[in-house]
Amino acid sequence: MSLDALFLRGLISELRDALTGARIEKINMPARGTVVITAKGQRRVNLLIGGSSGAPRIHLTEAELEKPQEPPMFCMLLRKHLIGARIIDITQPATDRVLTMRLAAPGMFGEGEERGLAVELLGRTANLILTDRDGVITDCLYRLGSAEEKRAVLPGMRYRLPPAQDKRDLLTMGDGDIADVVRGFEDGRELDRSVLSAFLGISPLIAREICELAYGDTSLGVYMARERDGLDSAVRELIGLRDTVNENKMGAFLISDPEGEPVDFAYIPITQYGREYAVTRFGSFSELLDAFYSRRDAMERRRQRSRELTRAVRTAADRTARRLEVQRRELRETEDRDRLRECGDIITANIYAMKKGQRELVAEDFYSENGGTRRIQLDPMKTPQQNAAKYYKDYNRAKSARAHLTERIAAGEGELEYLESVLEELERAENERDLTEIRAELTATGYLKDERRGRQYKPGSGQPMRFRSGSGLLIRAGRNNVQNDYLTMKDSARTDLWLHAGKVHGAHVILSCEGREPDEESVIEAAAIAAFYSQARGSSKVPVDVTQVREIKKPAGARPGMVIYHTYRTVMAEPDEELVERLRVK
Repeated sequence: MSLDALFLRGLISELRDALTGARIEKINMPARGTVVITAKGQRRVNLLIGGSSGAPRIHLTEAELEKPQEPPMFCMLLRKHLIGARIIDITQPATDRVLTMRLAAPGMFGEGEERGLAVELLGRTANLILTDRDGVITDCLYRLGSAEEKRAVLPGMRYRLPPAQDKRDLLTMGDGDIADVVRGFEDGRELDRSVLSAFLGISPLIAREICELAYGDTSLGVYMARERDGLDSAVRELIGLRDTVNENKMGAFLISDPEGEPVDFAYIPITQYGREYAVTRFGSFSELLDAFYSRRDAMERRRQRSRELTRAVRTAADRTARRLEVQRRELRETEDRDRLRECGDIITANIYAMKKGQRELVAEDFYSENGGTRRIQLDPMKTPQQNAAKYYKDYNRAKSARAHLTERIAAGEGELEYLESVLEELERAENERDLTEIRAELTATGYLKDERRGRQYKPGSGQPMRFRSGSGLLIRAGRNNVQNDYLTMKDSARTDLWLHAGKVHGAHVILSCEGREPDEESVIEAAAIAAFYSQARGSSKVPVDVTQVREIKKPAGARPGMVIYHTYRTVMAEPDEELVERLRVK
């Protein structure tokens, strides 16, 4: 992410305006590595430091964060030293991702004790270091190194800034100095990498944007840029960037992908993605970061829940597939059951010539069309009558097993088909509510344990996806199997049209006909929606079955989403995402 030193410079200016003179009222740690400081100045604000999402950050937040019942020891230490402290100043030492706060902490006789709070936004974690007035570390969020190292972050040691990078500070350089550095770039390197390695505080995103603004190419080599204009355009853009930051003319810009998911942020407008990605300007840096990380954390939680549910369903599906394989093998073994009965009959026909202790009977095979003899293995510990009875018993067991196995295999195949439909649901789940409903469905069908303790899930409580055809007819599509059942069997008129991708898992789609014959264009559009929300969405053409709701039957005991129908017609539909989004009711 692009919380680089130059972005932090603009953010600090904003934090200084909001926090200077404010008094600290509360300190909490809602998650490991995350500290929230509540301070009251002209207004009460919450300052979030750290972050548990793998990206260090600091910003004001409006999010409601949970408070742990037992605060960590570091939180208790911060409360001891900083509750009631007044924030004197916030600064950025050099051009680095480090922020320092000076605080007047309450002492024995009032505000007589000065404290320091350093925030290092380096690597994948943010470290928070509390120091006394002399810069000696009281404690820190993460203890680093050992006492023998030059820069250790440990209680009792003097706090030192991170080692300076071997780069130039763009913000303090004159036009000529910037030009000299740029014209000294090596020809064999890419321009954005050269900018990145030469100047402090510039992220890869901003380095690429410099190249885009200068030459319209984010991957241009230094040699090609030198051939074009002697690198003059790159020098001009870097000078413009320096002036934008020094004059505090930065803005807060969020970059979102075509699905609307946030992917990055910056302090200047980003043009390198063209129209493919959206760039939205926010009123403040904190508002931007709060929105970005809130959305990203929600996405990560959704992905995590989706992975957990997918893993549970795949495990159940694999277990069912293995059980089916064993049952099918056992069923094949029962196909030899007639031989067992024939052996019993041949033994019975030859009992007069047999005696106890025989290991084998060789007798005329009156079941063979070509005549001949059959060798039958015998148990020498049994009498001829007992051997015949054993063959009859094995025959009857195999005959019963075949009927039982046939029934169990049919049930197992239905179960496997159902689990595959749930996997398809998970692939097209769009939000947290979709996942919640799928979890409820899996709980109701016994694949997951009920974690809600008495809270009953109501089928159909979630709303299906809604669309409008070109002629204005309502089209609805179920988001999961339970919703498919409710939509088809309870929430549609019998004369409405029901659509489903043929022979693959997918959403039940209902075209509301409003008591009249629907136009063919609406049917094609509804079929496109059914094709898109199915396993076959990657195909160019998908056969979609179309029939009236009155033709759909739900077999007794069938799993959610499983229905049967016999009267239908098939139309070929294209799973066109652009068409689906255009028809969607916002």
